[in-house]
Amino acid sequence: MKLLVVLSRPPYPLEKGDKLRAYHLVKRLADKHEIFLFCLSDQRLKRADEEHLRTICAHLRVVHIPWWRILWRMAAAPFSRLPYQVSYFHHRHAQHAIDQVIDSFRPDHVLCQLVRTTEYVRHRYRLPKTLDYMDTLSKGMERRARNASLPLRILLKTETRRLIGYENLMFDLFDNQVIISAQDRDLLYHPDRGNMLVVPNGVDTEYFTPRVAEKTHDLLFTGNMNYPPNIDSVLFLVHHVMPLVHARRPGTTLLIAGADPDQRVRKLAHDHPEVTVTGWMKDIREAYAAAQVFVAPMQIGTGLQNKLLEAMAMGMPCVSSDLANNAVGAAPGQAILIGHEPQEYADHILHLLQDAGERSRLARNGQQFVRNSFNWDVAANRLSELMDASRLQDARQPAAPLAP
Repeated sequence: MKLLVVLSRPPYPLEKGDKLRAYHLVKRLADKHEIFLFCLSDQRLKRADEEHLRTICAHLRVVHIPWWRILWRMAAAPFSRLPYQVSYFHHRHAQHAIDQVIDSFRPDHVLCQLVRTTEYVRHRYRLPKTLDYMDTLSKGMERRARNASLPLRILLKTETRRLIGYENLMFDLFDNQVIISAQDRDLLYHPDRGNMLVVPNGVDTEYFTPRVAEKTHDLLFTGNMNYPPNIDSVLFLVHHVMPLVHARRPGTTLLIAGADPDQRVRKLAHDHPEVTVTGWMKDIREAYAAAQVFVAPMQIGTGLQNKLLEAMAMGMPCVSSDLANNAVGAAPGQAILIGHEPQEYADHILHLLQDAGERSRLARNGQQFVRNSFNWDVAANRLSELMDASRLQDARQPAAPLAP
């Protein structure tokens, strides 16, 4: 099958969750299909990264979107019905580029990741299409609006309404709908959401595997540190949980590792000597190996937390929230510890730091859970089977030219 994959950014390097999912799925889908990878990018792609991407697909086109185009689109966004993040990524020169790709490549199927990319192919009614929602963006925006300041809350509520309508519209325009977890599927507002295929992420357990290293920190949080749910999580951890931990165990240290740390995250390291912020790390496994306990008290956001899967695969005991674990599905008390209030998080952290046997038990159970439940090959196969079934169904229909 000739498969066109449309992404809102190049899937390499792997510093964000959507990139990680796209990279591993494309790499495995390319074993069965001829893939044309079409990516948007608001930054110039490094030559080495572009060369690496060409090793995982047959064809590659990266369309650069300069900042002046983005600013122009965002200025016009309030007068459009499109969600702001769809406007951010949809541009006339990129539309022209993808139209050229479709006309020359003649794909049998299109796979779009996130509703951000769907505007480019929504009018190709005769072209079989699959939308990987990944997570429910509208619900994530709604949760962010609850605690936002008044001006930002108005903007986020507007975006929530637009996303709900747009997510539902794209549901009807695409042949297949895929999402990362049952929790996110159930948060979507479309009445036919039960028909969506849940395709969870996998973990490369040969890459993320326990390693022996000096423990330089007690606690660890990882992720894209410019992403609002991650920022919210570490602010909650440092401001509300760590003081309770320090009251009983002074000097407990926290390592925050991940790309593009927001100013508020960098300030944590400046104001709290026990907090270290690394920024981008070429090998994130070094962070996992350097700490004793992984803590991810996610309060907002949607989707599957890859950070939890990677930490478990590396043999780290994990403490997180119901919100994060509902998508993961680890057994509370067996493979993961769940906190609700700051004191409960602090109690879990102190218990693990003081009991090496409990750390080992939880880590062992978590690692086994991830190995049994999250596999990229299985995820790619499920997605491939879904698209193949659509192709067979389409083949039974009378042939018709692709609508522009």
